Amino acid sequence: MTAGFAGPVQEQGNDDGGAGGGGIVASGISRSFGPVRAIENIDFSAPAGQVTALIGPNGAGKTTLLLILASLLAPDAGSVRIFGVDPVADPATARLNIGWMPDTLGVWESLTAREILTVMGGFYRMPQERLAERVADLLELVHLHELADQPARVLSRGQQQRLSLARALIHDPGVLLLDEPASGLDPGARVELRNLLRRLAAEGKAVVVSSHVLSELDEIADGAVFVNQGCSVKRQTLAEAASQGRRYAVTAADTEQLTGKLEQLGLPYRRETGRRATVTLALSNGSDAARLLRELVLAGVEISAFAPATGALEETYLSLETEQR
Repeated sequence: MTAGFAGPVQEQGNDDGGAGGGGIVASGISRSFGPVRAIENIDFSAPAGQVTALIGPNGAGKTTLLLILASLLAPDAGSVRIFGVDPVADPATARLNIGWMPDTLGVWESLTAREILTVMGGFYRMPQERLAERVADLLELVHLHELADQPARVLSRGQQQRLSLARALIHDPGVLLLDEPASGLDPGARVELRNLLRRLAAEGKAVVVSSHVLSELDEIADGAVFVNQGCSVKRQTLAEAASQGRRYAVTAADTEQLTGKLEQLGLPYRRETGRRATVTLALSNGSDAARLLRELVLAGVEISAFAPATGALEETYLSLETEQR
């Protein structure tokens, strides 16, 4: 349903687009707006066949970087390659491989969902005899087939997000750049989005997702690039993130018995305020967590909940924030 028109366009003899010879490679990217330096010397890569998360606080430069990767903004310095193609030197070829989903639909609110996708397909000179079928398939994919002939302005925020995703997919690009794609989606639609992005990556696309919902990214991404104050500060795979130390939340039937055992084991802890009496503590890795849970159970502590207090990527994000204070 997502296959079919162009596929990755790659320069001959220039196979430097990331792991496996495809995707995005950006090096030393800088961009200023007057006296304001939005990003400075950012390195970023997103291999084909993977979902790469772009993570950072508001004002970190994520949207500026995405606009440069989408060929909508030229960098002041540095280089970008989209499947080996330089979007500054050859934007037309690069854009055949780029699907861009901004954080809002933004335009053409008087057109219907079907008309918007049809117009976008025309921009990419897709053959008319196949365009109608492609549009219908995408409307089905994002569950907008029943609203296909309604003006975009009557769509809810979540429905507009789904239409924006379909618009990014219309020409079957090799690269997807998604800015807050889950914004406005209900829980069921978020799960469907996760599954769809994983499927698109499995088909060989390089998928880049910028989002503040880090728990969602734990379920989607293969790796992450962290940016702050216009600079790239860390790159990490999900396996690396999952293996690092993090805080665990523990709830027991008898909190005093739990804290007594933790004190006996010499483990510092913190009582959390909330609806349930929960204790959190820092553990080095999953093996330490398994050993502690075994110790507590063998000591007769009735554990009702034992799980990481934060997601893997959220833990990295918080630790970077702490380091930079």
